[in-house]
Amino acid sequence: MASNKLIVKIILWIIALLLLAAVSYGSFFIYKTYSLGNKITFVPKEENGLWSTLKSFSSNDANNLRGAEKGRINILMLGIAGKGKPGQNLTDTIMIASINPKTNQVALLSIPRDLHTEIPNSNISMKINSVYQFALNNSNHQEKEASEIVKKTISSITDLPLDYYVIMNFDGFVKVIDAIGGVNITSERDIYDPRYPGPNYSYETFELKKGFHHLDGATALKYARERHNDPEGDFGRAKRQQQILQATKNKVFSAGTAINLRAVNDIFNALGDNIRTDIPPEDLESFFNLARKADTNNINNVVIDAWNKESLLKVSHIFYQDKRAFILVPRVGNWSEVQETAQEIFDLNKIKRRKEEIAKEKANVAVINKSGYSLLASRIKNLLSDNFNYKNVIALNDSSSVLEEKTIVYDLTSGTKPFTLDELIIKLPSYASYSLPEEYKKTVQNTSPDIVIVLGKDIVEKYNKEEDSIEDYRNSTDANEYSEFRNE
Repeated sequence: MASNKLIVKIILWIIALLLLAAVSYGSFFIYKTYSLGNKITFVPKEENGLWSTLKSFSSNDANNLRGAEKGRINILMLGIAGKGKPGQNLTDTIMIASINPKTNQVALLSIPRDLHTEIPNSNISMKINSVYQFALNNSNHQEKEASEIVKKTISSITDLPLDYYVIMNFDGFVKVIDAIGGVNITSERDIYDPRYPGPNYSYETFELKKGFHHLDGATALKYARERHNDPEGDFGRAKRQQQILQATKNKVFSAGTAINLRAVNDIFNALGDNIRTDIPPEDLESFFNLARKADTNNINNVVIDAWNKESLLKVSHIFYQDKRAFILVPRVGNWSEVQETAQEIFDLNKIKRRKEEIAKEKANVAVINKSGYSLLASRIKNLLSDNFNYKNVIALNDSSSVLEEKTIVYDLTSGTKPFTLDELIIKLPSYASYSLPEEYKKTVQNTSPDIVIVLGKDIVEKYNKEEDSIEDYRNSTDANEYSEFRNE
């Protein structure tokens, strides 16, 4: 009898200790979440911030987060070098993580740092990775204001509502990965880069053999940043960054890390010192749960690139202080293809099916140049033939010297080739008409086209940039990588 009572007491003590440990761990986690929220967020602090954080643990439903009502939460993720490092505020990692809170589906969209764009509501254009630093310099270094400018710029490119943003520096990246005990990756090739950026604008060698590796924080950072020895250049780097992100997420939410109080504490400390965001403190617990449930085993990874004829970008250049700088621009006259990819990233088969319908239509297309820019017809013809895979495209000469202000696509099929017409209207861009003027009927009379594109002056600026080869871009160096903002 006494023996049974002793067993009962021991069991009760074990239960009590487990409950105490759970409460202590939970209290620690709540406190760290509250402290982290106050440290990293740009949003105003509430007087009852701790109470808001406590309430968030009792109602940590991801459906309360911004974007959840649309079935998609978009988080802009920016990586910077950080204070005291070369190019400290250049956002050389730009990624949009999209999560469906109902299905836990995840998609990652990487935007290359050399993408050339205009800042909304301004006449200022620059590489996308310079926008944050430019905004800091022109807002008295107000981080929140500068971050919002970056957010609006990338939203204008992708046409996505960006619900939140997160900015992390190199130190935070290294410390988080070290805190979780490193990450496992498989390198698809041997890496040997003797020009990896070192301290004080120097270079050092980074080498990694093909195959499986367990990386600490410093090595993972090099693996994520290296691009000189990658045959896909900046685009290959974006893929490796997505790979590291997936590996880190899996490790952070593994059972071993979750029960390791020291690891959790180190993660929170690393984040608090090296990350900035507009996620309110009371939403952090919902984000932790959202990230934990995210299905990274079936993730959609997309890198916007200029690597092949299906790529949505092309290589061009500008001159900065008399020096040639390579840039990336849309292959068409607007952001429509990038926006389509961004919006359909959970189901890219929609884009594939539309291309199949265009191929079925087999439209005969004639191009007449009335823009005044002699190279425009050949560039549009090559775009349609080489990039869009149109099989029957011809450029016709028109004897009239009269120019057209607007580009118009004339459908001569009475609407029987709607997919082709729609693509041309959106991507050139242009206007639609179903009545070809008499003067152009004479020009096309011996060719029997289904669709006639009359090029106007309105799209000259969109296609007058000189196009460079991907080899030129790949062989370019980083000698002037930080030249725009070295005096920070």
